[in-house]
Amino acid sequence: MNAKRNDKVATALIYIFVGIVVLILAGILGDILIAGVPHLSWHFLSSSASSFAAGGGVRDQLFNSLYLLVLTILISLPIALGAAIYLAEYAKDNWLTRLIRTTIEILSSLPSIVVGLFGYLLFVVQFGLGFSIISGALALTFFNLPILTSNIEQAINGVSESQREAGLALGLSNWKTIRGIVLPAALPGILTGIILSAGRVFGEAAALIYTAGQSGSTIDYSNWNIFSPTSFLNVMRPAETLAVHIWKVNTEGIIPDATLVSAATSALLVIVVIIFNFGARTLGNWLYRKLTAAKAK
Repeated sequence: MNAKRNDKVATALIYIFVGIVVLILAGILGDILIAGVPHLSWHFLSSSASSFAAGGGVRDQLFNSLYLLVLTILISLPIALGAAIYLAEYAKDNWLTRLIRTTIEILSSLPSIVVGLFGYLLFVVQFGLGFSIISGALALTFFNLPILTSNIEQAINGVSESQREAGLALGLSNWKTIRGIVLPAALPGILTGIILSAGRVFGEAAALIYTAGQSGSTIDYSNWNIFSPTSFLNVMRPAETLAVHIWKVNTEGIIPDATLVSAATSALLVIVVIIFNFGARTLGNWLYRKLTAAKAK
């Protein structure tokens, strides 16, 4: 009787704690969306920001956020994937492997402001890249690599050992087993790591203030020359993202509608993250079904 009663009490407590988390999350998201969504409009999304007058938009900040996300994932995903495969499939359990894992844990706990200052000294000053998109993307790569590597390693470790043995029994090499069986089976977990990293990229401001800059250059969306200073594809131009724009409007903004712009930008940031999460999850499930002929997890 005591065991059954304890089980019921534990189950009830778990539901209560989960309910508290859901309520907190719903409260935060609801407050941001209720305050900001009414001020979202096509004009707001398609206009450039204003420094003094009311009525400015966030067109360039929205594009810069998405562009930085793509660049950061393109740089960090191959590195994190290779490191995770090595740690999960090839590394022996010795002091070197434990040192690498400890280093990853230490890096994942670094404050973003420290990563930003490191990126400023290394990329902006030492490498001479200046305040630019590529400096921001490289700094965010350092910021994201630990959590992305850990998530991918956990996803690979979660694949059943019997699937590896089946591949080896068919005469496949270790690498072919990893590439053809382990990685497709670990795809949902890998996707979760990418989504978590993307959320950090979208919401990061401190590291980007010191690397990508706080001001945006004049952008010509019809200029496809990546070496042109006005091209939207030029990675050497400074770029203000949505998160940095929110910080800037709230701390230095002198526009009359600073409160409305801040609320609308915050709501837009949340909506973009939600759309990216659902889109990435849908794409990942589709790839998982194609690669494994199994139902998505």
